[in-house]
Amino acid sequence: MVTASRREARAGWLFLLPWVVGFLAFTAGPMLFSLWLSTTRYDMLKPPEHIGLDNYREALTDDRVATALWNTLFFTALHVPAQVVVALGLAALLRRAGRAAGFFRTVVYLPVMTPPVALAAMFLLLLNGQNGAINALLGWFGFTGPNWTTDPVWIKPGLVLMSLWTAGSTAVLYLAALTRVPAERYEAARLDGASPWRQFWHVTLPGISGTIYFTAVVNTIASLQVFTEAYTMFFGARGKESAEGDAALFYVIHLFREAFESLRMGYASALAWGLFVVIAVVTAVQVRLSRRYVHYEGERS
Repeated sequence: MVTASRREARAGWLFLLPWVVGFLAFTAGPMLFSLWLSTTRYDMLKPPEHIGLDNYREALTDDRVATALWNTLFFTALHVPAQVVVALGLAALLRRAGRAAGFFRTVVYLPVMTPPVALAAMFLLLLNGQNGAINALLGWFGFTGPNWTTDPVWIKPGLVLMSLWTAGSTAVLYLAALTRVPAERYEAARLDGASPWRQFWHVTLPGISGTIYFTAVVNTIASLQVFTEAYTMFFGARGKESAEGDAALFYVIHLFREAFESLRMGYASALAWGLFVVIAVVTAVQVRLSRRYVHYEGERS
């Protein structure tokens, strides 16, 4: 006789079945195939030729891989803290919006809906070193803006500046987290004579540290896979071997070019697994740090 718990388990697996089939067919299957493909030489014109770990050895000595990885890590190190700071500032402003909070939440979130290619085209104009709006704004304050899109030193900061256009999605999450911090904690801090800065540091940040950790992990993974905006801006109609191209050569861009321009699918698969390892290591470090700096409601100190 089938018990009620077994019937519930079967029903649960039945509901999960579409996801399991989709995962095996469209995620796990392609991942395993790419792992095998990374041990071959394959140009899509001839059958794959097994070459062992040669693709991985080449990746370890490829100067272009080193450049792309450095650019990606540098961009990530700038982008993630900037995203957290800007989003937290926006969330704090939204919290003070009062009755108009719903309208301003919509305004802050709307830029997230901008298609990446359109965003890149817009910022090519805004970041133009001669007549771009951002340099014009800096000129009003007496500053001479750099050549954001041609100076290799400023290309990655310019891309980070562009990435802040989508900080609204993170800001909305922070706003939700801020509303969950108990008001009694602020009252107790004020009674103890804590300044606004100390309230922020000792009450607000610990209260939303879980959300900050989540967004930091998600934004880190996204930053390590940055592709569309940089490719549109610097590898579309522009010269592909220019100095600015080297400064904007991110890891996924290099992977894409090896796969679809050089038709080196085996080598590109090895690069993809290399990126998987980098993301896994960085995420593991973040998880380790979270045990010390992240606090959750009801957790014992």
